[in-house]
Amino acid sequence: MTTTLDIISDPICPWCHIGKARLDRALEARPGHPFLIRWRPFQLNPDMPPEGADRRTYLETKFGGPERAAQVYARINDVATESGLDLDFERISRTPNTLDAHRLLRWAGVEGRQSLVANQLFHRYFVNGEDIGAHSVLVDVASSTGLDPDMVARLLAGDADKAEVLAEDQAARDMGVTGVPTFIIGGRYVVTGAQESATWLKIIDELIEKTEELSRSRP
Repeated sequence: MTTTLDIISDPICPWCHIGKARLDRALEARPGHPFLIRWRPFQLNPDMPPEGADRRTYLETKFGGPERAAQVYARINDVATESGLDLDFERISRTPNTLDAHRLLRWAGVEGRQSLVANQLFHRYFVNGEDIGAHSVLVDVASSTGLDPDMVARLLAGDADKAEVLAEDQAARDMGVTGVPTFIIGGRYVVTGAQESATWLKIIDELIEKTEELSRSRP
């Protein structure tokens, strides 16, 4: 029995990257897991200008100065390393508007390639320091994940699915989501934050056990 796992996320959120890495380890340990994964949009900075902003200025404004920003990201980097990720925050020069990245994720869902695209967006931003708000970068992500780069370029040049992405973002906020990652299991149960792999293993095992119990109870 398949169970939907909706991941409400923003590709510039380091905790989303960490959360996915931890989830991935659990999924690898349970290849028979029941999850059908769907990525849902949430913009951490919905008022970000389309061209993005200088990252240093953005972080210092957000956290009240360079020292506090450095402390916060030092902690994030430690947790990322513990989770098996090698991030390079120093290479990131701009904080992008992620609306177009979310549009790309939406289109990838049609082809069953959302997780591949999510992986690419995280890697390009947190490892390569690329501007994932730039159309050239997003088209290259599309090409590297098996999507049609020419079609994606044409879609990005227009307003395709902007309203739909914004509506999904608002729906998440209306539902009470204030931070990401947020995971919704089977459309009913909410798990927030970058949970440890052990937590996901427990959830998966419980779902598998319930499915087996249902199978045994059927005549």
